Amino acid sequence: MGIDLPLPMHPDLFDFQQLTVSYCLRIGTGALFLDTGLGKTFIELELAKQCIAHTNRPALILTPLAVAQQTKAEADRFGYAAKIIRTQSEAGPATNICNYEMMHQLDFSAYSCLILDESSILKNFGGKTAQSLVQAGAAVPFRFCASATPAPNDHIELGMHSEFLGRMSIGEMRARWFVNDKGNTSTWRLKGHAVASFWDWVASWAVLAEKPSDLGFPSSRFELPPLRVEEHVVNHIVDARSGVGFFSPLSATNLHGVKRSTVEGRAALVKEIVQQEPNEAWVIWCDTDYEADALHRALPGVVEVRGSMSPHDKEKALLAFAAGSRKQIITKPSIAGFGLNWQHCARVVFVGRSFSYETWYQAVRRCWRFGQKREVVVHLIFADGERHIDAIIGEKAERHASMKLEMRAAASRAIRDIPLVDEVILANKTQGNLPAWL
Repeated sequence: MGIDLPLPMHPDLFDFQQLTVSYCLRIGTGALFLDTGLGKTFIELELAKQCIAHTNRPALILTPLAVAQQTKAEADRFGYAAKIIRTQSEAGPATNICNYEMMHQLDFSAYSCLILDESSILKNFGGKTAQSLVQAGAAVPFRFCASATPAPNDHIELGMHSEFLGRMSIGEMRARWFVNDKGNTSTWRLKGHAVASFWDWVASWAVLAEKPSDLGFPSSRFELPPLRVEEHVVNHIVDARSGVGFFSPLSATNLHGVKRSTVEGRAALVKEIVQQEPNEAWVIWCDTDYEADALHRALPGVVEVRGSMSPHDKEKALLAFAAGSRKQIITKPSIAGFGLNWQHCARVVFVGRSFSYETWYQAVRRCWRFGQKREVVVHLIFADGERHIDAIIGEKAERHASMKLEMRAAASRAIRDIPLVDEVILANKTQGNLPAWL
């Protein structure tokens, strides 16, 4: 149930973006597993426009906080009819954009097309949000999801994307391609002989690409600038009560003891680093409110975005930083680490380490993405007791890189073998005009 003959596409779409739109429309429900900066927002807007024209019914794009405004700006720039809504009564006849926080106010059955921006939100299988999206989305004929990190740590996370798209349930996916070695229901391993088969199946409903060359197109305009990571270690105080000392094994449980003992020292170091380049835009990432408090004391004039703020105030502050009216921002990856385009910023500070590889990857990629013209410098400030987290993150990064290799190989096979590829696009290799996001 797809669209075999789409209308002429927007002339500014790149060749690989046109191919992605054509592929997804023809399969009806699909995923955009494209790396950061490859224009997922532009593709989403074109998909929505095509579905509206085909069905004469409106489309809905769900986004993280503040990304709705960013999506609306892209729609205006490229001439798409779109509006931001917070309730169903505000919906218009074309593309409607809404934050995930307000989706409970919407009637999904009113739409012909549903697009989940930053769809890694689905990785929380048991979460109410994920289950609500799967259940409510079933009433929408055309469904698409977009993420640069669909399964950063676990292949099983792809199952929820498949379930949302109506491709296959998580249970059936596990039974076909995975094995549980130790009887632990939360630990599943992809069968060795099933690797190629599994990724070929994913490629049958997803476009997988780290660069346009993965889809058979030139990548000359999509080269990342250098990334430099500078580490700064702050000695922590041994806490006799908690037993957290210099040689104690650090875990997610006792990590905060180390973090609290160094919070003032880390905040002071952030102030010193930021003041060395006061004219630069800075993103200062923290994980906890007590870290944000210390940073705010050290840098009282810096705009801060935290969870207790209203959605309106969060969005206002995030947009002020994106527009350049505020030079520095303090916030958490859980709030602003997904979907936002901050290519204007090339200076980043992490006030500590977390065990989440996805958090690290996505937060860095807000600035280090295709379209960034300068070297991105990341300052990583952590307590001496946190150093071993580097090894854990490194292992997760290696698994993610291995997964990307398999994904790219499957994408290459799909583009070569599946007759859904638009031969006109491949023959012409048309290079669109440079979009505004680049």
